[in-house]
Amino acid sequence: MTDVPADLEADLEGGLAEPEDLEPAQGSLRLSSPGDDYDAAQWEAATAGVLRKARRLGDDDPDSAVWAKLARTTLDGIEVAPIGVPGDLEGVATSGRPTRAGDWDIRTHVSGPDAAQANEAVLLDLDNGATSLWVELGAGLGVEDLPRALKGVLLDLAPVVLSGSSAAAASALVALADDTGVDLHPGTNFGVDPLADDIAEVAHLARAHGVLGVVASGLAVHEQGASDAQELAVAIAGGVTALRVLTGAGFTPDEAAAVIEFRLAVTDEQFPSIAKLRAARRLWTRVLELSGVGDLTVRQHAVTSRAQMSKYDPWVNILRGTVAAFAAGVGGAEAVTVIPFDEPLGLPDALGRRIARNTSSLLISESHVARVADPAGGSYAVEKLTDDLAAAGWAAFQQIEAAGGLAADVGLAGRIAEVAAVRDDQVAHRTRPLTGVSEFPHLGESLPVRQPSPVGADVRRYGAAFEALRDEPAAAPVFLATMGSVAAHTARATFATNLFAAGGVAVEAAGPADGVESVLAAYTSQGVACSVVCLAGTDKAYADWGTDLVTALREAGATHVIIAGKPIDGVDDSCAVGVDALAFLTRTREKLA
Repeated sequence: MTDVPADLEADLEGGLAEPEDLEPAQGSLRLSSPGDDYDAAQWEAATAGVLRKARRLGDDDPDSAVWAKLARTTLDGIEVAPIGVPGDLEGVATSGRPTRAGDWDIRTHVSGPDAAQANEAVLLDLDNGATSLWVELGAGLGVEDLPRALKGVLLDLAPVVLSGSSAAAASALVALADDTGVDLHPGTNFGVDPLADDIAEVAHLARAHGVLGVVASGLAVHEQGASDAQELAVAIAGGVTALRVLTGAGFTPDEAAAVIEFRLAVTDEQFPSIAKLRAARRLWTRVLELSGVGDLTVRQHAVTSRAQMSKYDPWVNILRGTVAAFAAGVGGAEAVTVIPFDEPLGLPDALGRRIARNTSSLLISESHVARVADPAGGSYAVEKLTDDLAAAGWAAFQQIEAAGGLAADVGLAGRIAEVAAVRDDQVAHRTRPLTGVSEFPHLGESLPVRQPSPVGADVRRYGAAFEALRDEPAAAPVFLATMGSVAAHTARATFATNLFAAGGVAVEAAGPADGVESVLAAYTSQGVACSVVCLAGTDKAYADWGTDLVTALREAGATHVIIAGKPIDGVDDSCAVGVDALAFLTRTREKLA
């Protein structure tokens, strides 16, 4: 078959949204001996018995209820269980497994802000562990800057992957290799977008020089809030667009597929990230089968998520990037880019770039993550998650196809916005916590100073709303009316302090207090009475003297009284686990203004 559009449309009519439709049945995958067979209820009971969270639920809770509380659901509606069981593999297909043999390509990102700085950065990276370069054009670097930016780079040894590319950029890279008397490394990718007008010209040039020419990326939609399935759908749709255009320009399906590489984001949600890369490989393998392609090779470039990163407490980004890079390696990516931890602050410095490239080096050389081609293979939970995500991704791809393809799908942005709104709500309620941003913020931290960066301004970071509050600290602190001993009030006082700090609000605490008078004395000793007060104590203290304390504080000058816990008579607002933190903090800051 060589008619790519017809093959895909015919197959879509058959309904490929179901997992079993993605691959012919190959039989069950058995991972245990008969003596090790246990049913789901036995696994649930054993797991519930040892998990601390499960014990807190109480002895009266049945194991099934405990299990349900430990499971979580992704933004695509896929349930992720705490552990997998053999039954998860019933009907699960196995195509598209990772095939990378050996170490992954340590690919560093460079964007400027000018050719001289870019050249200094890439030479340092290549001398210290990086094996390829991802050069972003149009963000501080232009086509005319390539000779200066890549001066001294051995183009036959280090693949160069362009982003924001064009036929002019591809020609400039070819000319640069000719000038130095070498052939471009086969891993080089001219990086043209599938929707670019000159994709066929770039692909012809790539084929002539034995390199890649097209990048089908889901990164942009990920950075705008897309779910994993939506990102998969956009990437696959980009690949299909490239196949259609290139076969229409005279390429065979095999020739067209040979110049395409995929780019996907990975996050600190390691299991969904592992499953996403495996599902992407499976989906593209299916597309190639339908297109009659003989070589089913899938090349993936995984990039640690910019959206998951934070401007505040940026050191946590090192941990996020490490987990994401681990997921990329386990998921089988051929190339991995770790975004430097300090990029949300501006242009990464030498330390940020060093830690980024060393993250992959340590995972490869010390943790030996690359020694096994498919480390997650056979894991009940990962196999099931891969299967579910492949089905969800294919269904989302079908939506794009039904709308006329990637360029014609005017509803795509709206669907992504809906998912982003759900994530925003979870972040606001802190059911999707962000360490250093919505949880455990360091209000008095001193951030590293970086020069402005030409990239990242359009990324929709998950914690952006909290960061916006932190950017403009509250004009005054909240008085924390701690009730009782330290042991009695510390839990709620700590909760309230962290909550206020997440919104750029400092607190002044009363300290240990045995009654209304001692709290009032601490309040009036502030010199200028705080207009907003938050009570923090036990339920018993609230019942015994909470209302009297509220009355006394109002008489002393408090105009807005909050309670950490359930509301009592006389308070204006309350905060507890599950509160919409952003809405609460916004209301509080308005009272402090």
